[in-house]
Amino acid sequence: MSRKFLALSLLFSVLFLHSFGEIFAAETGAKEGKEDPTSFIMHHIKDAHEWHFFNVGHTHITLPLPVITYASDRGLEFYLSSDFQDPETHKFGKEFAHNGIYIDEHEHLGRVDEGSIMDFSITKNVAMMFIVIAMVLYVTLSAASHYKKNGTAAPKGAASLLEPIVIFVRDEIAQKAIGPKYMRFVPYLLTLFVFIWTGNLLGLLPGAANLTGNIAVTCTLAFLTFIIVNVNGNKDYWKHVFATPGVPAALLPIMVLVEFIGLFTKPFALMVRLFVAVTAGHIVILAFISLAFIFESYSIGVLSTVMVTFINIIELLVATIQAYVFTLFSAMYIGGAVAEHAHDDHH
Repeated sequence: MSRKFLALSLLFSVLFLHSFGEIFAAETGAKEGKEDPTSFIMHHIKDAHEWHFFNVGHTHITLPLPVITYASDRGLEFYLSSDFQDPETHKFGKEFAHNGIYIDEHEHLGRVDEGSIMDFSITKNVAMMFIVIAMVLYVTLSAASHYKKNGTAAPKGAASLLEPIVIFVRDEIAQKAIGPKYMRFVPYLLTLFVFIWTGNLLGLLPGAANLTGNIAVTCTLAFLTFIIVNVNGNKDYWKHVFATPGVPAALLPIMVLVEFIGLFTKPFALMVRLFVAVTAGHIVILAFISLAFIFESYSIGVLSTVMVTFINIIELLVATIQAYVFTLFSAMYIGGAVAEHAHDDHH
């Protein structure tokens, strides 16, 4: 298995170097000595209104994505991102406005007349999210169909892939972290784990979107955990927040403030941990790739390939670890909210 991981990572490294070589030169002006690896890296980890795959010479191979806008004086409008680009350089800007609307260099929509506009576009990350959701639904529904037809027979296909994951999340995460009431939360925790894990793994493919490295996505997942924790919190949970048992009256105002702030710092930590871990991995990989084209050296290229291969192996582990950590901490927060506390222990 380790050899397969090594071969896969080496293949990814070569694909990365091939895919990003001409892109780096085109976007940073490397041939004219105008290297700017920072803008190159940031461009490839941010969301975008088009899906860029690779370059063939100076030709950009991209997939234009739907641009959906709404304004009170214009109504709902549909375009393609290619309508707002320079056809040769594929750059956005106010000078390439279409029908009074433009996309600036930071991928923000605006109007030439400075009027207000709402953006409902299918961006690269949104398209990636649909792909991840479709894959998760396909695997889970296929597994469910197998069990419906065959009962407890040995799993095959998607069922054989999903069954160990379900058992792991149920027995090693939900049951141990939540306790007797764990079964009602297993569907949510399983959805979290599979969605994050699939998004992490697909994000490692050359040209893929940085879905779980987008803070809007991690914020949404953390917010869902925040809602589930506090909606299901029992009397003991809220009593520990607003009237902590066993605390002297003089310290109670301080403890209430600390516990109240803790309601929000926990999901905030979930959000930042996943965002930082995934984004940092992408930045490091792209930074090592950039070195080969900055120094224009074969020896640096070989070193970059070795380092990118090594980091790809680590990222395969991080993809799983971060899905596990996010799911585990969500289960722990839920467990603390639904647990019955023995208040006699405080005395």
